Amino acid sequence: MTTEEDRIRALVQDWASAVHRGDLPGVLADHARDIVMFDVPPPYEVVRGIDAYRDTWPPFFEWQAQGAAFEIEALDVTAGADVAFAHALLRCGTPADLAERPAQHLRLTLGLRKEDGRWVVAHEHHSFPDATGAE
Repeated sequence: MTTEEDRIRALVQDWASAVHRGDLPGVLADHARDIVMFDVPPPYEVVRGIDAYRDTWPPFFEWQAQGAAFEIEALDVTAGADVAFAHALLRCGTPADLAERPAQHLRLTLGLRKEDGRWVVAHEHHSFPDATGAE
């Protein structure tokens, strides 16, 4: 029997695969209309709503087309009846980035809720550790 954690794990894996393929409809598929995201690139402010979230992806896909990786290495999920969270570590970078900092991982945190019986991402947060160690 599939657990809620398994369903969310599959949702996150599908999302990461869509990101890696540059598949914008796949990236957006399981996100709430009122998504809130904190992202790595500027403007360093909150991204609110699915339209603003959609607009963040084309520049990332352009950068990724240079051969960058986007791969989940570790994923943990905790789910209740109608809210859940997940956190993951991803390899994200160009070959040069990864060679220069092989231990650095993109950190991903997701807050999910059930809407009409299906899980959607309501909050998404991406970050890298501060390279100087002064987080």
